[in-house]
Amino acid sequence: MSPAPSFESKICPPDDLRTRIARLPRPLVFTNGCFDLLHRGHVTYLARARDLGAALIVALNTDASVRRLGKGEDRPINPLADRMAVIAALASVDLVTWFDEDTPIERINEIRPERLVKGGDWSPENIVGAAQVRSWGGSVHSIAFEHERSTTALLKKVRKA
Repeated sequence: MSPAPSFESKICPPDDLRTRIARLPRPLVFTNGCFDLLHRGHVTYLARARDLGAALIVALNTDASVRRLGKGEDRPINPLADRMAVIAALASVDLVTWFDEDTPIERINEIRPERLVKGGDWSPENIVGAAQVRSWGGSVHSIAFEHERSTTALLKKVRKA
């Protein structure tokens, strides 16, 4: 059996975050999400997020956390391990981790990023962790959508076909 592809080394269990982030260049950019079926909107967003700093960390919702978001009984389509591998394969992403809680606040407090980022459907004041990041001198960004895409819309289209 072949060794795991090198990009999978970007996947980091929460317990190893402190050690791994110490090796990353600053400023750190943090974002989170489900990233269930990766599409052009996702990859453009992640590239724009990475442009805000020297390293991008992406925290994914676990499968149970995705289900609690109410996106549909069959979501996520792809299990966490697959979603993490796909995100880790992107050049714009430096580290991938996960969270099982309803929000990523624990990861934000552990990582202490200088930049906190979400998509254009989030106003900066409503982004989880905004107050904390600002309290240590960081900034909060809402990145406008360049390509109107969504996993939910993609799934509707596939199911209709």
